[in-house]
Amino acid sequence: SSLALIAPPLFDQESHRAAFRGKFDGIAQDVDHDLLDLHLVADIVVVNLPDRAAVIMEPFFAALSADHGIYLLQAAGNIWLGFDVYFCGSLWIFGIICGMLQQVLGHGKRAFWAAPILYLSLAASMVLFVYGLIHAQNTVVKKYDVTIGKEVEGLTDLKAVLIADLHLSVNSNLPMIQRAVDLINEQQPDVVLIAGDIFTSSYNGLKDPEKYAAVLREIRSRYGTYAVYGNHDVEETLFGGFPISPISEAFRTSQMEQFFKDCGFHVLYDETVTIADGAVQITGRVDGEKAGDGTSLRKSPSQVLADADQSKPVIVLQHEPVEFQKLKESGADLVLCGHTHAGQIFPGNLIVPFFNENAYGFKNVSGVDTIVTAGIGYYGPPMRVGTDSEITVVNIHFASHGHKSVLDSAFSV
Repeated sequence: SSLALIAPPLFDQESHRAAFRGKFDGIAQDVDHDLLDLHLVADIVVVNLPDRAAVIMEPFFAALSADHGIYLLQAAGNIWLGFDVYFCGSLWIFGIICGMLQQVLGHGKRAFWAAPILYLSLAASMVLFVYGLIHAQNTVVKKYDVTIGKEVEGLTDLKAVLIADLHLSVNSNLPMIQRAVDLINEQQPDVVLIAGDIFTSSYNGLKDPEKYAAVLREIRSRYGTYAVYGNHDVEETLFGGFPISPISEAFRTSQMEQFFKDCGFHVLYDETVTIADGAVQITGRVDGEKAGDGTSLRKSPSQVLADADQSKPVIVLQHEPVEFQKLKESGADLVLCGHTHAGQIFPGNLIVPFFNENAYGFKNVSGVDTIVTAGIGYYGPPMRVGTDSEITVVNIHFASHGHKSVLDSAFSV
């Protein structure tokens, strides 16, 4: 936008616009959901750059088509967004502080404070930015102990590993997913539960998906891996990292579904399955925001749990932490979710509790125990500040095991 304001057109706008738009339309055939972004970029480049610059940059944009370089631009944009959030925030905070000092000290013009504000903002944002990038790669294990007040014949404990929000996309890296899988297997779980958002609104944004599927297929547990889809496990148009297409255009592709199969995940669509020789029930819910078929339709808590045996433990797996009271009234004993990322980057971790009955961790809501994991991955900036990338171990004890308790611990790997 700044280019459009300060750089006058120095050549035949319409002919260059037509030529470049044709080039961008060709690129967008491979990445149709970024067509809007490409046309906006084309407008800036073609109208406002000198003729020589346009000629120099044309091969660069042409290369995007062959190498899917648009995803490199998206990855860079996500990283820049993380820095920009803290830089702008620091400018605002230090601007207020310096303004107060100016009033208290009673001297110094605004120009005097400009340099300190800028340097302090750059230093603070750079520290938080670098820390966030590194910390996001440092996966931890979070542990909870929960007791379900039902007796289970021949079973006193069940160890479940809950993961969510991998957000495989342009900023993902295979070593981090491999470390997460290694951590899961180290826990020797009875069952692994995945609470959605494996993707970030695009399948093509993930480079070498078959390599990620091969790594995720290494997950080992006694009773298998069960998953539900999240609101980002669909193809939809993104602008600036945020979905702008209506829900009616948000569909799950066959590629995404095949990826889940290749990973060895048993996907649950508003249905209940049993594990441990029928002793424990797991109910998986369709996402209530984007069901994957262009709607938000899914079964209500009473409908999805209508066939569940209330004499046996009922564990509900869903993406978003909602409808806890209705789930309790319908017979749920434990609800496991993701979605919130625990806020991901400060001050998000302070904000999300205002919009969720349980934004993170263990909480008994309306009489039902709920656990929300912060997830493994990240949305937008590949950063975490004030939160952890985590896998969550849920040690479930049944009535014969003893009193109810909740323990919370974490260690870094």
